[in-house]
Amino acid sequence: MIDFGIITLFPEMFGALESGITGQAIAHELIRIKTWNPRAYTHNKHRTVDDRPYGGGPGMVMQAQPLCDAIHTAKADFPQAKIIYVSPTGKSFTQQVAKEFSTKSSMIFVAGRYEGIDERLLLTEIDEEWSIGDYVLTGGELPIMVMIDAITRLLPGALGDADSADQDSFAHGLLDHPHYTRPEIWANLKAPEVLLGGDHKAICEWRLKQSLGQTWLKRPDLLKNRQLSAIEQKLLKKFINECQKT
Repeated sequence: MIDFGIITLFPEMFGALESGITGQAIAHELIRIKTWNPRAYTHNKHRTVDDRPYGGGPGMVMQAQPLCDAIHTAKADFPQAKIIYVSPTGKSFTQQVAKEFSTKSSMIFVAGRYEGIDERLLLTEIDEEWSIGDYVLTGGELPIMVMIDAITRLLPGALGDADSADQDSFAHGLLDHPHYTRPEIWANLKAPEVLLGGDHKAICEWRLKQSLGQTWLKRPDLLKNRQLSAIEQKLLKKFINECQKT
């Protein structure tokens, strides 16, 4: 089981995790989610958690003290947890990182808002900083949900088919192969003949070729970091030749 602690001004947003795969994981006690609202740790009657930035400029900055107190409360529940802040300046969250996180027993996420959090909190309380992409969102809640979803589906028993996670895009450094289901012909397009014949060796080879090819077409940068086997090189070359003929 993984305990996910979340410091957030909007704990109600995480109700979305009660649906789908993450919802089943909660019901089966594969994960637990607990939230702390920094407003509960303010020292003024207005429950203020933000203020104007020193030096001027637009927007507001989250104050360190309410967040710090909320983090310390969360740490009392999950003493072994790393404190993770999500922001565009963090390291890239990847499938490999999700796999590593899926082996942890607990982690505490901090969701920023406005222009971010006071830098002094980053220096004193945050253990790791992660980003889900090179763009800016209105807060850290959605990235945290994305990360929890990616981590949860890697847990044993989280998916109906134990092999599903192992066949996902990025699981082996490649994009996933195309998928087809019934009917056999739809919109005048027929499912590939190889998938209909029952030759499992041929199907596996086709899927690997397509996975390599889709990666070459859409994310060639992934191939630069992957050592292809002789069989994979042969299949990719075959895919490229077929593309050039069409």
